[in-house]
Amino acid sequence: MKLSEFTERLSELLAIGSFAGSDMSLNGLQVGDSEAEIGKVAFAVDASLATIEEAAKQGADVLFVHHGLFWGRPIAITGRHYARVKALLGNNLALFACHLPLDAHAEYGNNAQMALRLGLEDVQPFAFFRGVSVGCKGIFLEPLDANQIIRRLGVRTNGTNFAVNCGDRKFKKVGIVSGEGAGDVFQAMDENLDLLITGESRYTVVNDCLESGIGMLCLGHYETETFGVKAMMELVGKEYGLSTCFVDIPLGL
Repeated sequence: MKLSEFTERLSELLAIGSFAGSDMSLNGLQVGDSEAEIGKVAFAVDASLATIEEAAKQGADVLFVHHGLFWGRPIAITGRHYARVKALLGNNLALFACHLPLDAHAEYGNNAQMALRLGLEDVQPFAFFRGVSVGCKGIFLEPLDANQIIRRLGVRTNGTNFAVNCGDRKFKKVGIVSGEGAGDVFQAMDENLDLLITGESRYTVVNDCLESGIGMLCLGHYETETFGVKAMMELVGKEYGLSTCFVDIPLGL
């Protein structure tokens, strides 16, 4: 498959064009020769140097990431940025990035995939950012507590994880916003949800959570943003006739 076809198909599937006015990320092909033939795609959360080097080591022609290298402003290719770009070019490794479109996608997105894993019913759009819904919400037919939720998701937890108003309490109405979604807890309050599942906590919302009674479960920015990447890896492997691999380099946050 040519890289141009890969780019076109993924851009259409993930509706990348519809996020042009709402996402700072340069979504789509960030580095690469569109005419190149590709046979293997690596999937990862971040376009770090370690990720790029590991993808190249595994023989990938393309690296698909959630967090790319370009974020809405000109940036000089020097220092760490130079090292990453050099590693891509030196290994003939293309870079395809998909930020908010991968959070928001109703089937393959981070949040939709977590809702699927959890078995949420009546899943609907939630958490609007610049007019675009990036999260989702739903209900448990049988309420679950925080430990049951963690087990269903299969995420790795550590000392950086944070929970508010959880304990042994069971939750029925749940909102999900992967990554840095703690600020969306106010929308969750407005919609009378019982719990917000997100990645990172935010100091400025904790007292509001405590006083309102809503639960907030922060399971790690990295961990909550592996779901969409892995869903895309499965899709590409099944439908595009390409080899795939997942490059797992967690940051513990």
